[in-house]
Amino acid sequence: MQAIDCSRRVSKLRDFLLQGQGAAAPGILDLCLTCGTCAGGCPVTGVDGLDVRKAVRMVLLGLDQELVDSRFPWICTLCGRCEHACPMQIELLKMLRAARTLRERDKVPGVMHKGVMTCLKTGNNVGIPKEDFLALMEDVGNELAEELPGFKVPLDQKGARILVTINSKEPFAEPEDMFFWWRIFYAAKESWTTTSDNWEGVNWGLFTGDDASMKEIVGRIVENYKKLECEYLLLPE
Repeated sequence: MQAIDCSRRVSKLRDFLLQGQGAAAPGILDLCLTCGTCAGGCPVTGVDGLDVRKAVRMVLLGLDQELVDSRFPWICTLCGRCEHACPMQIELLKMLRAARTLRERDKVPGVMHKGVMTCLKTGNNVGIPKEDFLALMEDVGNELAEELPGFKVPLDQKGARILVTINSKEPFAEPEDMFFWWRIFYAAKESWTTTSDNWEGVNWGLFTGDDASMKEIVGRIVENYKKLECEYLLLPE
């Protein structure tokens, strides 16, 4: 009779999670009781036959590449219900986002990775040229001024109290959606500004697990914030 090999298979996802953790975290996933509380609260349990509990077991058994290659980490909404319910307080969101990080970039679903690259190149996810953005801000500002006398979209106003970022889908397709915030600012006589460069408020690097790009995009916003000497940063998204 052949002996059963019970040794741990190499799991690059598990090793990735433990990077920089040191001896304080010998294996957070190893604490899993397989109780199923996480799966019971998850809104996407059962999609493609997977759930959070199965995902943990896959990582522990060295089947992490199967998890990385599956749709499950991308169908997950990262809402956090599983982690909130876990009696062992396992960092399940970190595991699922790490699975996204380990996916080859050209295999990231949809247009999200393309959007990240576009944002790094142009300052927004859909690639709106600067001159088109400035022309649009002038046009929509003039339109709103018919309702709000004297209104103009403030751009790069140093010393403004609030720096406002913009979801690129709004200037691209739904510019009227920006009016809601602008009406509030006008009524409150608030001091605010947006910027002519790197104004994107939706960081797809966060959603795709691309930490390097996420940090670069955040860094550009922070640079604008500091340069303009604002007090608050608003991300309406």
